[in-house]
Amino acid sequence: MARTHNGEASGAADTRKAVSMADVARVAGVSQQTVSRVVNDMPNVSDKTRERVKAAMDELGFRPSYAGRSLRGGRYRSVGLCVNDVTEVGNLTMLDGVAAAAREHGYAVTLMEVSKGENWSLAGAVRSMSVLPVDGVILGMSRLAPDFEQFVPLAALPCVIVSMYAHPRCTTVDSDQYGCSLMLMDHLLSRGHRKIRYVAGPEYSVDESFRQAGWRDALAGAGLEAVEPLRGDWTADSGYEIACRMLDEDDDFTAVYAANDQMANGVMCALRDRGLRVPQDVSVVGVDDSLADYVPRSELTTVRFDMAARGHTAFDYAVPERPDGPTTAIRIPGTLVERNSVAQARR
Repeated sequence: MARTHNGEASGAADTRKAVSMADVARVAGVSQQTVSRVVNDMPNVSDKTRERVKAAMDELGFRPSYAGRSLRGGRYRSVGLCVNDVTEVGNLTMLDGVAAAAREHGYAVTLMEVSKGENWSLAGAVRSMSVLPVDGVILGMSRLAPDFEQFVPLAALPCVIVSMYAHPRCTTVDSDQYGCSLMLMDHLLSRGHRKIRYVAGPEYSVDESFRQAGWRDALAGAGLEAVEPLRGDWTADSGYEIACRMLDEDDDFTAVYAANDQMANGVMCALRDRGLRVPQDVSVVGVDDSLADYVPRSELTTVRFDMAARGHTAFDYAVPERPDGPTTAIRIPGTLVERNSVAQARR
């Protein structure tokens, strides 16, 4: 509600019009072209005049027009980021990496959260982003989009999909979710473990499907049979409950590979509550290296992904700074972080 000069409320809405370059030019006593040069940080304006124009802009509350800047320079200097669920650890770290890359290049990030369920599409996400002032779009696909194979990017809006799946018409970037499992399984197998259980993540998760595939392939490569995994929801509580079920059903295993660190932490707590030692009785590994900020002196052996590199790579392919080239599938390997949760398998 607007207020009168004496502070009393009035029923009239605030009808202040947007401040134009002409308004700034009039207050600063310069031409509109000079204001445009200052707004776009162009040369041929003296320091004294530039300061006078900036003072007038501050006085009037002038904001440069995105549309006008785009028409003049061909860029909005903003990148769009679409994710299914911004609260997921993987999406938060992706946002951090993209934001760091954007900051280094003088770009902003326009964030859009799409459906957390199955009712979403890449085409719909891009259509929504296309009406916003963005120069390119990064699509975080933690859930497989139903139109993934059919998706055709807009010709004037570069798109990058963050996913392990390769796409025929769009560059994809991701941490190597399959390779991390091979790395962890090699670590466990080299220490004599042959009965290695797997705690799976949610069925909808693309990362989970590739991590489980790596676990299965590593066992098959070693001539070992896989016991069907129980499925959690990424939380520590689900890891705890699954470990209790595994111990109740069949305690004949020497190692547990949990699909993320939170569930691995729950597994370790359950094992210890049942009187088992980690790692002397059962070894445990996870993925993400995400406990350091929450668990003091974390003992968990895990895989650390370079999320900054993933964000930078996705950004580099999403903004039109590079000449057009063929689409590619970029997989960034993780690093094994050895701590104290793995020992030689018990006899």
